[in-house]
Amino acid sequence: MNINSLAVFCGSKDGKNSLYKEHAIQLAQLLAENNITLVYGGGNVGLMGIIADAVMERGGKVKGIIPKVLLEWERQHKGITELIIADDMHNRKKTIYSLSDAAVILPGGYGTMDEFFEIMTWNQLSIHDKQIFILNSAGFYDHLIKQIEQMKNDGFLYEKAIKSLIILNEPADLFAYIN
Repeated sequence: MNINSLAVFCGSKDGKNSLYKEHAIQLAQLLAENNITLVYGGGNVGLMGIIADAVMERGGKVKGIIPKVLLEWERQHKGITELIIADDMHNRKKTIYSLSDAAVILPGGYGTMDEFFEIMTWNQLSIHDKQIFILNSAGFYDHLIKQIEQMKNDGFLYEKAIKSLIILNEPADLFAYIN
């Protein structure tokens, strides 16, 4: 699969485990080295800010999409290649999806889960056909992965959506599937 731009969904906070930050920086380095544009939520705080800063520091390209309502709260990143102001959260997600070839889910909170489930649902409904990767840093998503397996085993998931999801343990694992 040829990837030119990658959506990254992650927390607007750093989280408590230092591996979350380390993985965000490692992924950023790999994106910059492989000339893959980061497409993300546009904030300058938390893992979002960390990955955007790290891509920019390495000469990569970053497109941020932030809704008007979060301009103050998430503090838009003013040092990235391009910042798009979306009218609302729905348009933010829709724009991120449309500008990316695939997506990676890093640790995060409710917003990250919302983005993950929506992009998976859109795959299931054939609104798009993007490969989705979960970066399971330090086992952060172990419980979610078990829940997904439960939904699959109990017959609630469609095969197409199941096949679009790949679990990674290290950022470098992504490159076995792209480019």
